Amino acid sequence: MPQLTTLALVLLLTAGTASLPAQATPATLASPSTETGAIDTVLDAFHAAAARADEEAYFALLAPNAVFLGTDATERWDKAAFRAFAHPYFAEGKGWTFTPRNRHVDLSRDGRVAWFDELLDSASYGACRGTGVLEKVDGGWKIVQYHLTIPMPNDLAKELVARIREAAKETAPK
Repeated sequence: MPQLTTLALVLLLTAGTASLPAQATPATLASPSTETGAIDTVLDAFHAAAARADEEAYFALLAPNAVFLGTDATERWDKAAFRAFAHPYFAEGKGWTFTPRNRHVDLSRDGRVAWFDELLDSASYGACRGTGVLEKVDGGWKIVQYHLTIPMPNDLAKELVARIREAAKETAPK
């Protein structure tokens, strides 16, 4: 009788998992170094397309549901809105140049999602930071979220926050 109970339990457990989606196994995933190399290539191409004002190449690297967060608190754009914002600049051949100098990439356990942070150099804004998320879609990496920030030294934080608050008061509706 105990063997019958054990067999029933095994059948019940395996039947319950048969309908679950197959998970990628380490044998089916590329090595982490291969994946981070592919992600580096996507991010480098993203920055290069922006620098040469190549609208098609730039936006092809963003997932359909991508979000771009700019340095201003009001700058949260979905892909279509960001493209509408960027189009006039790209159409005039005016891009923006951010040169990566230090990047860290991490992968989810199943290898389908990655997140990164990178330090960037910009002639216009100085030292910047980009952070974001990529998702593996149809065998390739797409940027799902990109967030551009301007890091500030902690010693300047109180002064800068006071200036931001003052500017917000000046632009607030009366």
